[in-house]
This record gives sequence, structure tokens and C-alpha cells, in this order.
Amino acid sequence: MASRLHDKIAIVFGAGSVGPGWGNGKATATLFAREGAHVICVDNNSPAAEETVGIITSEGNSASVAVCDVTQSDQVKAVVDTSIASHGRIDILHNNVGYATMGGPIELSETEWHRTIDLNVTGCFLTCKHVLPHMLARQTGAIVNVSSIAAIRWTGYPYAAYYAAKAAVNNFTMGLALQYAKDGIRVNAVMPGLMNTPLIHQQISGQYADAAAMVRARDEACPMGRMGTAWD
Repeated sequence: MASRLHDKIAIVFGAGSVGPGWGNGKATATLFAREGAHVICVDNNSPAAEETVGIITSEGNSASVAVCDVTQSDQVKAVVDTSIASHGRIDILHNNVGYATMGGPIELSETEWHRTIDLNVTGCFLTCKHVLPHMLARQTGAIVNVSSIAAIRWTGYPYAAYYAAKAAVNNFTMGLALQYAKDGIRVNAVMPGLMNTPLIHQQISGQYADAAAMVRARDEACPMGRMGTAWD
């Protein structure tokens, strides 16, 4: 076990995977634990969160499960309050929950627009709203929001709500980073490019003849000749 996060308390929202393999949140939670953190693995899917915790504990590392819908303030607050009661602090907040659906303004339903904004943006707002007071009290902390290259460029897919949502995540992150830097709290966004994760197979493969065609096309669009993985 490495020790860059020895004795840290990390909370990862979106720590489960929607299918077999490694999603970004699942890999992040596992890596945090390998680096010495106790990881609170939060997901709206309890079995998915439990799977991640099972992997972590099978490696001799420390983790616990929490279930939460990040769009519901009372649920987010309850998870944060329980974490503070159990561990006394939260050193790291990682926001990995994301959602994309195809369509421009004409094709998208208003329901899907709001769902995309809520899961990508409102979720980040609510987790920060409830975690930041505890970080401020200690004058230290790190927040990592998972954005996307879609925040800054066309990716080949017509998902207007996702472009808007991830651009909002970037600017939300920028504002927090500058507001709270003086308080010892670092806030950053990670912008993955084309990724090969279970979520992509669930949400995007329908745009292609089959999953294999999707992988080929996306690999060919990457400078390295392959998509990124959760471990990248």
C-alpha cells in the first residue's frame, strides 16, 4: 500500500459502476484506498457501492458504503453528517456522478434537460454545500469535480444538455477554487476525453451499429489510438 493519502477521509459520490468493469468513480475510490485513505463510497445503487467497497476491503484497505441521490439535498446532508459523526472530518470530496442523453434543444424533452443539469451540476452544488462548512472549520480540504472535454468542445455527439452541464461544472469549480483558496481548500476539475467505461456503453453505444463499432470509432478519434480507461 502506498501512503500519499495516509489517514485521510475521502468521500466519493458516484463510487459504483453501472456495469461490469471499471468506471471512473470505482477506480478513483479504489486508488484513494490504496493510497491509505478511508473511502466513503456513495452511490444511488447500493449493490454497486457495495461492490466497490468489497474490492477495497479485499485488498486490505478501508472503506464504507453510503446510498444517496445527489440531487436531493436532504440525502446528501445525511450522508455528510453521518460521515462527520463517524470520522470527524472529510479531507477529500470527489464528485463523479454524471449523466448524458442525446439530443439538441428540439429533440430533448424538458425532463431530460433538467435531469442532465441536476445530475451533473446540482449534485456538485449540493455536495459542496454540505461538505464545505466542515472543510472551512478546519481550513483545509480538497475537492475534485469530474467534468469532461465536452465542457470546451464539440465531441461528435449531439448532447446539448451535457455540453451545457459540463461547462457549468468548469465555471462552478473555478469560482470555488478562487473563493476558498485563502482558506486552504483546493478545488479542481478533471476533464476526461473519450473514455471506455461501462457508462459509455450504457449511454452512447446506441448511436452505433453495435458496441464493437462504437469502440473502434472512438479509439480512432483518439491521438493515442485508444480511448482512456478509468485508471488513466
